Amino acid sequence: MHLSIVTGSSRGLGLALTEQLLQRGHRVLAIARSTTSPPGPENDALEAWRADLADAAPVAAQLQQWLAGQGAASSVTLINNAGVVSTPGPLGDSDLAELSTAIRVGLESAVLLSAAFLHATAAWTVPRKIVLVSSGLGRRAMAGSASYCAAKAGMDHLARAVALEEAARPHGARIVSLAPGIIDTDMQVQLRTADRTRFPERDRFLGFKTAGQLDSPTVAATKLLRYLDRDDFGSNPVGDVRDE
Repeated sequence: MHLSIVTGSSRGLGLALTEQLLQRGHRVLAIARSTTSPPGPENDALEAWRADLADAAPVAAQLQQWLAGQGAASSVTLINNAGVVSTPGPLGDSDLAELSTAIRVGLESAVLLSAAFLHATAAWTVPRKIVLVSSGLGRRAMAGSASYCAAKAGMDHLARAVALEEAARPHGARIVSLAPGIIDTDMQVQLRTADRTRFPERDRFLGFKTAGQLDSPTVAATKLLRYLDRDDFGSNPVGDVRDE
């Protein structure tokens, strides 16, 4: 049995990943603020938790306990996909509560859930993998989205540090902070409809849509899982599906 954990699983990329993992015969733990309901009949291999990752500490503790109670698996994977974009605009003009939520969901939850995952599975000898769903914006700054850029850049460096730690352990986990390409999700709608005076990159995102450059969540999930299956997964802790 392959065991996979997906955050932000109720829509977009997370929902598509959950659906495709179930189709592969994986047992999936899905974590999201809303109900995770993949299309098709109910599947006994899906366990869904409703949780707000803006308060990730209790969720991480619950995950650690849950993993400790799992039986034998042939592999175990954590996909940290959850993320939030605060209202596009200059950092100094942004709502403080929105910024806090964006950083807590986008980075703090990835740190805590990864820590819980690594602790609970430390003695497992099966392949253990972590995917941090990052973004090109973690590697290229963009005006009007400082909190999102910071969270994704933090993911990249988190992966680099954890990769060094796990390389020194027997049966160490492999980790990649992976940019999934440009996906047609609610985040893209938010960026395309932002106030142009506060978000100068708006027209660029309108252009992605007009030019048909956006992957559907289904296509993006297929690319991400194909990358996850690579024999050299984890050899570089920072990756991009477009590097294939």
